[in-house]
Amino acid sequence: MNILENISLKPFNTFGIDKKARFFTIVKSLSELKEALYWANTQNIKVILLGGGSNILLTQDQDALIIKLELKGINLIQTDDLHFYVEVGAGENWHGFVQNAIENNWSGVENLSLIPGTVGASPMQNIGAYGVEIKDVFSHLVALNRSTFELEEFNSEACGFGYRESVFKNVLKDKYVICSVVFRLNKYPEFHTNYGAIQQTLATNGVKELSIKAIADAVVQIRQSKLPDPKQIGNAGSFFKNPTVPIQVFEALRKNYPDIPGYSTDNGIKIPAAWLIEQCGWKGKRFGEIGVHSQHPLVLVNFGNGDGKEIQKLAQNIQESVKQKFGVEIIPEVNFL
Repeated sequence: MNILENISLKPFNTFGIDKKARFFTIVKSLSELKEALYWANTQNIKVILLGGGSNILLTQDQDALIIKLELKGINLIQTDDLHFYVEVGAGENWHGFVQNAIENNWSGVENLSLIPGTVGASPMQNIGAYGVEIKDVFSHLVALNRSTFELEEFNSEACGFGYRESVFKNVLKDKYVICSVVFRLNKYPEFHTNYGAIQQTLATNGVKELSIKAIADAVVQIRQSKLPDPKQIGNAGSFFKNPTVPIQVFEALRKNYPDIPGYSTDNGIKIPAAWLIEQCGWKGKRFGEIGVHSQHPLVLVNFGNGDGKEIQKLAQNIQESVKQKFGVEIIPEVNFL
């Protein structure tokens, strides 16, 4: 284990925020992970786990040991009549795993193409896009208990999945390290094309016979047309969750805003946060080195030398304006550090 001191985190977060870690290490095995956690315990140092750095906003230097997880491996461990069970290391790039699944004709994650980050963060966030969420393809995960240093298995129920939520973001936050995830992928594809612009893009691409690769290609094309590449402009993808309101609240809003979009869920009506933000006039606004993306108002951006506190303040201002105009609260997906 090699622990470095006073390391810039700029290369390790997709916002490209230049804050420092007091201590930093990369772990590539379970033994290295345990060693790093043990060292932090003996030094009474806070630990922060880092995957792809695509869902964090650094607002200050970190007086902590930053552990960058690079636990790798993609292995088919079991099959049955309908499914492939694939174990994936937490440090694997998410989109790389999706591409691997498509190459092997393992169906189920093609709609989740090009989502930034690592596999270990996927169940933590219950990531989702275009009608599919992690919980739909999830079997179980293995996580290291940070108190006992023992490995424990969590099934779907134990993970407590919700909309961009799991127990690892609330009641079990900072208590476990997700080491690997087992996905239950389909031998016979179940195509999801009724969300977003997938059908339109498939038609434009001249696709006459559906396949998981065709859907993945369409999703990549859509995301690239709407979302900025973090290598070009610092960002963390969608910054806010889409709010869900009771149907009575939605109907009242529709009287004043007849064009307001909404989608029925088990908990009420989900309203696209991007629409709310755009109606408040934020789309394309720039404030020095930070701003709101010109193509997608759900994406806050760092044009080069922006500061995390500036982006945090911008997010708060957007939240306040949406609350004032619509009476609806939008909540960040991004974790502030």
